[in-house]
Amino acid sequence: MLVCSVVLLVAVAAVRISSRSGLPSLLLYLGIGIAMGQDGIFDVKFDNAELTQVIGYAALVVILAEGGLGTKWKEVKPALPAAAVLSTVGVGISVGVTASAAHYLVGLDWRQALIIGAVVSSTDAAAVFSVLRKVPLPSRITGVLEAESGFNDAPVVILVVAFSAVGPVEHWYVLVGEIALELAIGAAIGLAVGWLGSFGLRHVALPASGLYPIAVMAIAVSAYAAGAMVHGSGFLAVYLAAMVLGNSKLPHWPATRGFADGLGWLAQIGMFVLLGLLVTPHDLIADFWPAVVVGLVLTAVARPLSVFISLAPFRLPHREKALMSWAGLRGAVPIILATIPMVSGIEGSTRVFNIVFVLVIVYTLIQGPTLPWVAKALKISDDPSETADLGIESAPLERLRGHLLSVDVPGSSKMHGVEVGELRLPAGAAVTLVVRDGKSFVPAPSTVLRRGDELLVVATDPVRDATEARLRAVGEGGKLAGWLGTGGAARRNDGAADTPHLARLAKRLGKGGEDRPGDRTSGSRAHH
Repeated sequence: MLVCSVVLLVAVAAVRISSRSGLPSLLLYLGIGIAMGQDGIFDVKFDNAELTQVIGYAALVVILAEGGLGTKWKEVKPALPAAAVLSTVGVGISVGVTASAAHYLVGLDWRQALIIGAVVSSTDAAAVFSVLRKVPLPSRITGVLEAESGFNDAPVVILVVAFSAVGPVEHWYVLVGEIALELAIGAAIGLAVGWLGSFGLRHVALPASGLYPIAVMAIAVSAYAAGAMVHGSGFLAVYLAAMVLGNSKLPHWPATRGFADGLGWLAQIGMFVLLGLLVTPHDLIADFWPAVVVGLVLTAVARPLSVFISLAPFRLPHREKALMSWAGLRGAVPIILATIPMVSGIEGSTRVFNIVFVLVIVYTLIQGPTLPWVAKALKISDDPSETADLGIESAPLERLRGHLLSVDVPGSSKMHGVEVGELRLPAGAAVTLVVRDGKSFVPAPSTVLRRGDELLVVATDPVRDATEARLRAVGEGGKLAGWLGTGGAARRNDGAADTPHLARLAKRLGKGGEDRPGDRTSGSRAHH
């Protein structure tokens, strides 16, 4: 018990060190496991690859669910075609080039080389974005990277299992057919489970708010189980189900997001510590240089080729392709997948595991800290004109057939300077309370909203979605949202569009509630 407490405290400290140093947290957690294991301080003997694989799969399901819940559909939607091609065609290119290097340069037989090529072809979103916290990127890049990391686990797992099966490896066209079928089944199940789950959570009020985070994670995990039971891709199913849930405007969403984030951290900590326990440090010495050679080919040749060839039809700038090539960080997934041949009893599987382990550590140390520098050198940064979404939490009032919306006005929101009456909420919705500087008051129609305000909006069930859409539109476009092309225009009580007259518009713009020149900003920042 004392050892577990010490490990947990050290792991929490590792999170802090990781956030400040820019190093992916996986290295620190692996270090904890190595220090506890063989040749370490506690000299714990652990060699159960099968248990490690089971726990790793469970942790990976939680990590994918957490990643899906945090994926914004409006950012990922334009990137889906590019991410899909990069996760399939790109994986095939990476496997072929890396396997050839492992066979001809390192001397591994073709089965071992193909296993290594498949194992290291999967990228890890947690590793990538843990070093990009301070270097925001345009949504078109983050969308591709996020979707790729969620999609490419599925085909890679299928390839590794096929290469690790006892007997001859199936022909490539058979593998391609199996991958396509399993991905299609997994996608269908994930979307169906996510839609049904979101529909149920939006229309059935649970007795306690604390049950919503548990229910969301349970639905996401059930998507994995359903996909695996029908021989589909459970990993793709859980990611898509979580993405649908994360974009469905569920009740008590900030609490759900925080709960999922905490579970994701726990899953990463436990998984990396266990992987560190499994490895024997003195056995890594002999495989150090082979891992460096394979990793060099993967980083300098295979990954760039897969990115530039796969994304050629999408006409992305070469600078962005170069950054995506360098951003192909490997994390927990390759090390977990390297246990599959060990469990299957493939000859040389221990060496495969050691090479993958060293490769992940060495090249994460190289790529991780330099990723922000590469982004700056390529002059790629966040587009300040992109508008972030408002954070709106909804609590259902089932007995009253209504909803209580809690709306934060972030520092960069264009809702700053807008009068309550200028929100033009649909009939059946009203701002009932404003909390400002720790004090609450009932607003008048002429009350001017300010940065940092929190609004409590009551909306009847039929207009709940329209109310939220209108609030988000004002957050993006200000008081003229709907008049200048921004979506979310409200309706008057008679159902007709609220079309302004020029005199009324001039009168409103002349009031003191408009944005001051120094207060105008480019967008609103999401509150999580």
